[in-house]
Amino acid sequence: MAENHRTETTPAEQPHGLSVVAATTDGIHVLTVTGEIDHHTGDQLRRALDVTDAVRPHIVIDLHQVTFMDSSGINILITTHQKVTAAGGWLRLAAPTHPVQRVLQLVGIDQLIDCHPTLRHALTP
Repeated sequence: MAENHRTETTPAEQPHGLSVVAATTDGIHVLTVTGEIDHHTGDQLRRALDVTDAVRPHIVIDLHQVTFMDSSGINILITTHQKVTAAGGWLRLAAPTHPVQRVLQLVGIDQLIDCHPTLRHALTP
């Protein structure tokens, strides 16, 4: 039986803010992110990804509504990947938009972190 838990953060005060909705499904922490991930909004995503107390954390970040991501977002993804992997877990990215996918490919994140075309694919073992 699927376990579901959902929390939501509100968009940042900036005109191009960020919204992060967190849910847990079958032990997987799913973050659905909407908006822009940059140096103004990155802390909000970083806080949502704080899994220091989780044992073998499994995280999927749904990026299908992210319109922009700069180096701040890349650094957050790399740091989270390192922490989660060190704890015996994994991080997956789901459904990045074309602009975000392009950034992921340019810096090679798609070679480091599993990227999936849909959320359903990312949640499949």
